[in-house]
Amino acid sequence: MTRATAASKRTPAGPAASGGSGPAALVNPLIGTAGAGNVFPGADAPFGMLQWSPDTTNPADGGGYSASSSEITGFSLTHVSGLGCPGAGDVPILPTTGAIDPDAQDGFRRGAQAAQAGYYGVRLADGIGVQLTATTRSGLAEFSFPAGDRGNLIFKLDRSRLGDSAVRFIVASPTQVEGAVTTRSFCGLGTPYTLYFVMRFSRAADRYGTFTSAAASGQHPEAKQLTITDPGKLQAPTAAAGQPALATPAGGYVSFAAGAPVLAKVGISYVSAAGAVANLATEDPGWDFTAIRSATQRAWNDLLGKITVTSGTRARRVVFYTALYHSLLAPVVFSDVDRQYIGADGKVHTVDAGQAAEYTDFSNWDIYRTQAQLEALLDPAAASGAAQSLLDAYRQTGMLPKWPADDDDSYTMVGDPADAVLADYYAFGARGFDAPAALAAMITQATRPSNVRPGLAYLSTLGYLPNDGSYGCCNYHGSVSTTLEYNTDDFAISAMAAALGDRPAEQAFRQRAQDWQHLLDPATGFMQPRLADGAWRPGFSPTSPAGFVEGDSWQYTGMVPFDVAGLTDAKGGRTAMARYLDAVLASFTAGFTGASADLGNEPSFELPWEYDYIGEPAATQRTVRAIQDALWLDAPDGLPGNDDLGAMSAWFVWSALGLYPMTPGTATLALGSPLFISAVIRLPSGHDLRIEGAGAATDAPYVQSAAWDGQAFDHAYAPSGALATGGTLSFRLGTSPSGSWAAAPADAPPSYGAPATSATRAGWAGPQRG
Repeated sequence: MTRATAASKRTPAGPAASGGSGPAALVNPLIGTAGAGNVFPGADAPFGMLQWSPDTTNPADGGGYSASSSEITGFSLTHVSGLGCPGAGDVPILPTTGAIDPDAQDGFRRGAQAAQAGYYGVRLADGIGVQLTATTRSGLAEFSFPAGDRGNLIFKLDRSRLGDSAVRFIVASPTQVEGAVTTRSFCGLGTPYTLYFVMRFSRAADRYGTFTSAAASGQHPEAKQLTITDPGKLQAPTAAAGQPALATPAGGYVSFAAGAPVLAKVGISYVSAAGAVANLATEDPGWDFTAIRSATQRAWNDLLGKITVTSGTRARRVVFYTALYHSLLAPVVFSDVDRQYIGADGKVHTVDAGQAAEYTDFSNWDIYRTQAQLEALLDPAAASGAAQSLLDAYRQTGMLPKWPADDDDSYTMVGDPADAVLADYYAFGARGFDAPAALAAMITQATRPSNVRPGLAYLSTLGYLPNDGSYGCCNYHGSVSTTLEYNTDDFAISAMAAALGDRPAEQAFRQRAQDWQHLLDPATGFMQPRLADGAWRPGFSPTSPAGFVEGDSWQYTGMVPFDVAGLTDAKGGRTAMARYLDAVLASFTAGFTGASADLGNEPSFELPWEYDYIGEPAATQRTVRAIQDALWLDAPDGLPGNDDLGAMSAWFVWSALGLYPMTPGTATLALGSPLFISAVIRLPSGHDLRIEGAGAATDAPYVQSAAWDGQAFDHAYAPSGALATGGTLSFRLGTSPSGSWAAAPADAPPSYGAPATSATRAGWAGPQRG
């Protein structure tokens, strides 16, 4: 869920952390911490369970941090990158000096912080230095207190972003504390989850205690009662304890005598306290901050290094690798080192044999457009585990989840997007999951009523969801948006069926995907809400949000990514389609409603690429470059909308390569123009895909000619098999359109209309394409 922003002034995002090399050293996690990006700047490993990051006053949703704030309230252990509503922020820990104040916060200057892939550091106003790094399931911090001052660590356990219904804080020894918090998933939807943690210190604390919330004490809402624990009467370890009790403190603290810096390492688990202990012991058995930071940076370099770009300014390369980094933070590992995890049914399960880990936090409505494909291409093992995790949820609940957070479906957003995510994973090279079982689950969910597909019966009768229909559960909204999403989902099922050789399913779902035709009013040329009796909803305006989700008809009318040729015919041909695209892309920061696109939000993602389908690839090249220049910068507000777990950032990665995964469930890549002179993608097959952009420059987005492995290439889509066998795609770029390259009808990327063997439903009957 996103909203675009356009800032008139931009300030530097902050200094890069010292040390390091490779693409990880180019990552600036502070990009996207202002405006609507909602990312977090803290320490994280690729797809890591733990994200140790600062939380500020006026925190952004998901990321917990706002670049406009100058006060840090704590450093919490969990964050979700780019959410559009609050979530996570569990177990905030704040270092302080002096008297214990449970409501303390500390100032900082943005110039006194440094962030890099796997690292965050800051010097607080009172002189405390903080450095954070992370492994997949653990984190390591160094807290340096001013000379001569005692140092405290305050655990604000009741300060998860959505509050906590239960907390526990146990001082197991002078060098170890344990605890747990119970809270809710993002947006406050879904069932509660419990996060367990264990933290160990490099030197012993000599004072410690707990404090209770105002709810327990009857005082002012922000007041706390301190309960000092006698150092000689430590509470017993509780590594095997179950759920935390309700009547518990709101937090606790430990305090250290003046002296050397305190190293604090923490392990977390969503299963048990014992799981947190084991995760910490396995992933960080020592006390070497530099070693952990270096190992995590190597992991990032291995993953980010799957794409090597050459040329461009340092700022361009920083934006590129930061976007790639943001694309690979989620879905996140959810299972412990012993392979146990809490399933979608709330029970403890063990990861399937052959599957490395269980994953959660799937922003499916967002990631099916860009991030799922990129993840599968660069890390097919992680994408395969993510795909199997979606199937695990189906096996446990009978439904492929719509937006699972902490392995519980929140039913957020619209459509049945797990279909497209699974088909994308498969099409882009993730094969380490049970693909036939995935297809069977997709077909079942698309043909039997469930909470994930409200209004399914209307598809077999009217062929669209009526604006005045009856839907019930769960979180249904937007009849036009949901119909169009179902159409894309059905096409993804068709594509997956085709890949697996299921011809009847391929034909049936490709036919049903054409239901978008029922909502395009030929009199206006726009997608419109329709009533159950077949009439158009009265009072239609293309800038009205009625019938749409996070957008309007201007932005959604182009959302037929699998059949742009059919949409073009339905709108009256190439000239009419060009007029629509010129109008909607005259501006790209309209927000959710307006007579133009919103490239800070997913429903507009494909619009610039649709020129490729109507013989105007130069317009794609021009428009994409304008979007890159205006909205993607090395600045805190250099990310144009909620990142939505990497969906927004993945759009930029693809566009900078001159590619776009237009058709969900297929490996079709529409072409723009590369931002760099050279980009090399290391493919899962071991081959390389090389993209060369001779003459690449900010003012030279136009393709003059192209070649594939030395042979002239005149299509506006990547060669078949490029992602499997590799090769060299060479562009000669210039400052003005060529006027002829890839402009012929036969040069357009493929569109998928109704299957030739099927009859078209009542409604607009366009030409049938293969």
